[in-house]
Amino acid sequence: MRNAQRPHRDQAHLVTEARPALSADIAYRQRRYLIMMGIRTVCFVVAIVMFVNHLGWLTAIPVVGALVIPYFAVIFANGGREPTTRRGFRPYEPNTPAVYQSHGGPDSGQRTDPPPSAQ
Repeated sequence: MRNAQRPHRDQAHLVTEARPALSADIAYRQRRYLIMMGIRTVCFVVAIVMFVNHLGWLTAIPVVGALVIPYFAVIFANGGREPTTRRGFRPYEPNTPAVYQSHGGPDSGQRTDPPPSAQ
């Protein structure tokens, strides 16, 4: 039979550690995908204009962008729940005093070596 009580946790969980809502995550990924596909469309139009104006090898630059951007857009859109980084987040750490040791050990500040002999 299982214990009905939950195990005691040593650490409290903060609200700031919670992941964003799934709907917010989906909206973030959709927005990023649409922005990348908009940049791809601009690259495609620029490539056509450059090709029509006979700009030669310079036309290859936006063509490469128009071909490569969709791959990365799909990878980023399907990459899972993001952002997961905690840049700038510091967990709460209470300001507690150091543990006091009352015994006469080496950390207590008492001298353990004999004093130098006077001659």
